Amino acid sequence: MIWLDILVQGILLGGLYALFAAGLSLVFGIMRLVNLAHGDLIILAAYLVLMGVTLLGLSPWIAALVAMPVMFALGWLLQAAVLNRVLGKDILPPLLVTFGLSVALQNGLLEVFSADSRRIPVGALEGASLDLGLVTVGIMPLMTFASAIVMIIGLNGLFYHTALGRAFRATSDDAVTAGLMGIEPKRIFAIATGIAMVVVTLAALYLGMRANFDPSIGPARLIYAFEAVIIGGLGSLWGTLAGGIIIGVAQTFGAALNPEWQILAGHIAFLAVMLLKPRGLFPRAVD
Repeated sequence: MIWLDILVQGILLGGLYALFAAGLSLVFGIMRLVNLAHGDLIILAAYLVLMGVTLLGLSPWIAALVAMPVMFALGWLLQAAVLNRVLGKDILPPLLVTFGLSVALQNGLLEVFSADSRRIPVGALEGASLDLGLVTVGIMPLMTFASAIVMIIGLNGLFYHTALGRAFRATSDDAVTAGLMGIEPKRIFAIATGIAMVVVTLAALYLGMRANFDPSIGPARLIYAFEAVIIGGLGSLWGTLAGGIIIGVAQTFGAALNPEWQILAGHIAFLAVMLLKPRGLFPRAVD
């Protein structure tokens, strides 16, 4: 029974990692941009939600809803004013710009919020659990996993059943040709980054409610997100969920054997998948 419990906890943890990774996968899939500041933007969103809870007295859910349009606007502005200027065949300029943004965000958050770790208060929900007979699962991890599934379904619906989604796919396939057909690639890129920041806010909400965070932990969230995206296959949102689950399960089994092995086990699982499937589990998937 204990191994079944560990497996279930790992799968649920994978939902959180999928939320970390979905925004990164979205941006890469549409504009082939690896955003090295992605993890730090998650932490920024977590602080915005925390401010809504502590300063405005909002519930975490309402605070996240308030933070989402703010993050959308930030993502849109970042893409329109900065990243669109450096996108091109050379991948180095965007990497350098987002690396610089990562450093700036970490230092800015440190100056404003100090190095103290924080947590978004959720009251009794933090320790609430559900007895399923064979295993007992936490309500919060269960909600995280369910939110990851709903988010992926929603993004797929956006991509394949809306005019904006068709513009996303056309721009991703060939931005020059899409421009000739009346689509403005730079505008589409800005909207995509804004939507990615909405997903980032959802990830930040669950991160802040489930664990402590501080200005320095963004790069670690980026690594988890990046590994989940690579395991699943670039451009595959469902693959991203599978990648998050693989990392989560590996970490929980590693922690069960030795608490010091938790993070290492996730990285070993990533390397193992890369040895067996260098292009990821679903290299040709687009949803």
